[in-house]
Amino acid sequence: MNGFRPLRTLLAFAVIVVLHYTLRPFMGWRAEPDFLTIALLLAAVRLRPGSAAVTGFVLGLLRDAHMLEGYGSSAISLAFVGFGAAWLKAAFFADNLALNGFFFFLGKWAYDIMFFLVERRLDGAELAIQLGVWSPLSAAVTALAGVLLLVIMRPLLQTSPS
Repeated sequence: MNGFRPLRTLLAFAVIVVLHYTLRPFMGWRAEPDFLTIALLLAAVRLRPGSAAVTGFVLGLLRDAHMLEGYGSSAISLAFVGFGAAWLKAAFFADNLALNGFFFFLGKWAYDIMFFLVERRLDGAELAIQLGVWSPLSAAVTALAGVLLLVIMRPLLQTSPS
């Protein structure tokens, strides 16, 4: 079963990316889960920092392809989040759901902070409300969705042989 671990991880990654473009548009929430960040964080703990940064950059370009303004903001932000997550994997790569939820929360919030600062579309009070209210709410929803996905995909993502 260990020989199939990278394939199972790749399958889980692909399913989560597909969820971002199929399930998320139907939600219509102001603070919605960010499945691309979840996919990146799940992959980053299994990759080296450079590979995780490249994965984040590619996911960011995929996200930026749908934006008219601020092209490249997601790419650079997800690259930094992927690098940081891979670098911190020793501290967070555990089977504890609460710890993983906190990891998802911090990853999404860090992405939002970098994205909105690099994009430079918001300023002043709008930026403060986005980063102080909506981004933490979105990070909390993303963390909840990430933990739920971990529970659902546990057989696919488990690290020890069964």
